Order: sequence, then C-alpha cells, then structure tokens
Amino acid sequence: MDGDFRTDFVREPGALKHFPALVLNADYRPLSYYPLSLWPWQEAVKAAFLDRVTIISEYDEEVHSPSTRIRIPSVVVLKDYVKPQKRVAFTRFNLFLRDEFCCQYCGSRGDLTFDHVLPRARGGVTSWTNVVAACSPCNLRKGSRLLKQSGLSLRKPPRQPMASELNNIGRKFPPGHLHDSWMDYLYWDAELEA
Repeated sequence: MDGDFRTDFVREPGALKHFPALVLNADYRPLSYYPLSLWPWQEAVKAAFLDRVTIISEYDEEVHSPSTRIRIPSVVVLKDYVKPQKRVAFTRFNLFLRDEFCCQYCGSRGDLTFDHVLPRARGGVTSWTNVVAACSPCNLRKGSRLLKQSGLSLRKPPRQPMASELNNIGRKFPPGHLHDSWMDYLYWDAELEA
C-alpha cells in the first residue's frame, strides 16, 4: 500500500484542537480568570458524556463516532461545586500576577525576574513579603544592596495576596482569543452601563 494512503482519511488533523471550552463552576463563575479555566474540546466532550457537566453553549463544529454525533461544547458548567482555594501557592507565576506583570521598581513590563527586597545575602527570606517582580536592569542595579542604598523605591509593598485578589487581577489579562459564547460568563458581575 502507498504510504500516503492513510493521510487521505485525516482532514486537517489539528483543526479540532482550536475549540476550547470555558469551564464554569456550579455557580456559573469561571474556575479561574488567569489562566482562564479552559478545557480542550476532548475533555469537555468526555465530561459531558460522563454527566459531570452541563453544556451551556456549543460551537458549530461536530465530532462523531460511528453511533453518536455531538456538537463541540464551548461553555460547560460543573454539576458539582468546586470550593475555591483560599491559600495561594507561592509560585513565580502567582508572584508576577500579584505584581501585574510589571517591575515593582520602574513599572516596565517584559523580561521579568524576581528580586529579594531584603537581599538573601543580608538575611532576607524567599517569601511573599520579601520578593517582588523586577526587570533585569533594576534587579542588576539593586544587586545585593538595601533599597535606600540602591536609589530604588517600591511601587507598592510586597504582601501575600488572597486568592480572590489574584482572580480579580487576572481579569485584567484576558487570553488572546475570547469566543463570543464566553462573554456573558466572564464579566457577568461587572457593572452594567446605564
């Protein structure tokens, strides 16, 4: 048989990967805003088949087996409420999110690293209250000196955020693609214009 024969049955094999489903908790709020709670279409279809979610909205595209056809879900709601975490993990991502992805010394975005306000060389610890997002130039400028010695100042003092704070900050950073069917669920508690 010809080696190209099997590919005749595969039409755009990557096409269906572009249909993520927005996942809402049982209270119709997204599980998270940043990163936005999305499932690949396969997970959404599987959860619907296992009766773990209710499909609220669908894409026009379908997937099918020999006996079943199903439109790809674009918004699903969990049938069981998932209690949001109260404790926020101290991770690089959450630190950058707390600081809104900008240097806490100069306000620039991009090329971020993190800096110990009280340097480790001077007894500083790696914690929410001592680490901030910093651009490389500011981090190098500060080095292992104290703030007043470096001539830099903090835009806001570092502190441990609450999970709800990070969720609200995450709303400011929507992903590159927002499907129209998601809009009623992403900002549903935003103030309406009169």
